[in-house]
Amino acid sequence: MAKKYPIGIQDFEELRTSGCYYVDKTALVYDLVTKGKYYFLSRPRRFGKSMLTSTLKAYFLGKRALFDGLSIATLEKDWTEHPVIHIDFTGNQFPTMDNLLERLDEIYKSLEAKYGTTGIKDPGLRLGKIIQLAYEKTGKQVVVLVDEYDKPLQRYESRSTRADARPAERSLRQSESDGRLSALRISHGRVAVQPSQHIQRRQQSERYLV
Repeated sequence: MAKKYPIGIQDFEELRTSGCYYVDKTALVYDLVTKGKYYFLSRPRRFGKSMLTSTLKAYFLGKRALFDGLSIATLEKDWTEHPVIHIDFTGNQFPTMDNLLERLDEIYKSLEAKYGTTGIKDPGLRLGKIIQLAYEKTGKQVVVLVDEYDKPLQRYESRSTRADARPAERSLRQSESDGRLSALRISHGRVAVQPSQHIQRRQQSERYLV
């Protein structure tokens, strides 16, 4: 069966199970995860940022079969399955702040159904609690992937709406700024990758995040 070009496909699992061509860059993915702490990868629009996020998701979920025949299959020995929190802002325009908060609530509810209800309304604190619950339930460090993390913020860049954007900024950045959140952050024009950052909560020794 002839291979196909993965036109319009942004999901790694779909690409690998659909008989599509794939340029193997998984050795670089392995390096991102296992070496260093902070990376800045500059990429233009439509240049594979969502595919990179999806590839990392499959890797951290321990889906080894998807990587058969690729470089990372021989580099990675453990294939540990981690809880993955994938926050995806692609395909949404967020014309109002309520739209953004509704999207976050939708994402959080699906995560709470899996890891436990938080009872917290503040989006930033709620995400931090979900991370803690995921760690406690699985005993594994948590991976947080955020696709197009700055897309909703770009809607509120003007001075007149900056104050209204503060709840969104807090919900996306609070856990990171207080040392509880490490994320692969994907935006339209850049990728800021922060893997392998070990996080300690205040007063506790548990490490929640990869």
